[in-house]
Amino acid sequence: MNDFSADVKLAMKGSTEAFARLYALVYKDLYHVALYSLRNSHDACDAVSDTVLDAFCSIKKLRDEKAFRSWIMRILSAKIKHKQRDYFNVSEELCEENEPQSLFEYDNIELKQAVEELEPQSRLILSLSVIEGYTSEEISEICGINPNTVRSKLSRIKRRLKLELQ
Repeated sequence: MNDFSADVKLAMKGSTEAFARLYALVYKDLYHVALYSLRNSHDACDAVSDTVLDAFCSIKKLRDEKAFRSWIMRILSAKIKHKQRDYFNVSEELCEENEPQSLFEYDNIELKQAVEELEPQSRLILSLSVIEGYTSEEISEICGINPNTVRSKLSRIKRRLKLELQ
């Protein structure tokens, strides 16, 4: 993980250039997690945009400069959860034909279907762990759950996927 301290300190003092550098370092990770969790490129872009706006407006509240990455991922996690709640309130089907297929290649259709059938929080935990490489402690900070719970959920998710694919 990168040390964002210098740019975070500058951004906290109002430097838009420093915040832009911070954004340039994390935007791909933010988008990948959002896309993997929401499975809709438009909603993923919206979640990332909302996250960046909130982060820019509240960066002065960040207590530990070294925690920038997990802090912005926590904001993204909240935005993803909000979007997922909206899915349950909308009765129309989401269009998936414009999804960027090259970002997430699946070896087989069964794996793709099994991952899509996971509950939203499970997809988020799996994406943070497998795609972005976060530790259970970092995921627990992002999702607001106990690190032991993260490890047990991750273990159950992987076991479930393995059973479904056998």
